[in-house]
Amino acid sequence: MKKIDTVKLKPDATIREALHIIDSGAIKLAVVTDKDNRLLGTITDGDIRRAILNGKSLDESIEEVYNIHPVTVGVDEDRESIINICTAKKIYQIPVVDDLGRVVQIAMLDELLKPKTHPNKVVLMVGGLGSRLRPLTETTPKPMLHVGGRPILQTIVERFASHGFTDIIMCVNYKADIIKEYFGDGSRFGVNIEYVLEKERMGTAGALSLLKRRPKEPFFVMNGDLLTNVNFENMLQYHLDNDAAASMCVREYDFQVPYGVVNIEDGKISSIEEKPVHRFFVSAGIYMLNPECLDLIPNGYYDMPALFEKLIQQGERAISFPLREYWLDIGRIEEYEKANREYNKVFD
Repeated sequence: MKKIDTVKLKPDATIREALHIIDSGAIKLAVVTDKDNRLLGTITDGDIRRAILNGKSLDESIEEVYNIHPVTVGVDEDRESIINICTAKKIYQIPVVDDLGRVVQIAMLDELLKPKTHPNKVVLMVGGLGSRLRPLTETTPKPMLHVGGRPILQTIVERFASHGFTDIIMCVNYKADIIKEYFGDGSRFGVNIEYVLEKERMGTAGALSLLKRRPKEPFFVMNGDLLTNVNFENMLQYHLDNDAAASMCVREYDFQVPYGVVNIEDGKISSIEEKPVHRFFVSAGIYMLNPECLDLIPNGYYDMPALFEKLIQQGERAISFPLREYWLDIGRIEEYEKANREYNKVFD
């Protein structure tokens, strides 16, 4: 993103002034704003060249030259969406405007395409037995089962890497050698991987007590049997914006009672609901924790819900991050088969 102070023009500026700004900056674009910084339009080198060909002199106003219908994005637009818009419209710069139409930045396609690396660690819990997926898991750890032609765990690693999270810790137990042999130090996947060996089952949070070095930044914890295309950068920003100690991804879960539900008060029927639908939020197995959360985790078996309950009891800010993106917990054969059916539609 580029600041716009050096590329702003008033609508009565001359073509010569616009040309100077465009030529002197790396953006190759000038934005036209009113006195309240609201975006009126944009002007490029191509706009000026067309104006000159149409007989305009350099000392004339840009009023009839600049584009009054530029493509813009809002301040809440994520990086992937901006890249998609730029690609579809065949543009390389795009103004970012707030709710009042004020231009705040210029998004540059070439910069957005550069990989951005974050310091936040990613802890992947990949030591489960996968009992419900037998016989598939008798010789292969569940995270290494192939979905879409590659191990589930590879898709998870690649998704984090695509969002710039490349410092990964894998907590391993069951058939750990298969995972370590496949991923090694992570270099062939563009990441750095270290391993923590659970000598005994430690639950969804207990293995965090075994980390060799305490993270300095908020860090991710994710179960290794999930497929999701959630934007991890958005989750990090949400966690920071809400000043949270811990964030839990949640999914809406609907359950329909297959019968008419009879509501009774004092022995009398008050109403009947025909096959009502109950909606709940359930944990999606993806978390973000501040380093201080590690102080609450004992040595031994410990599950993530217990950690969140303790945080809540201590008055810490534990928040939910609702998932609207694709998400699938591959815990049973039916879900494994579903993942293989849907993979190419979601991830390719």
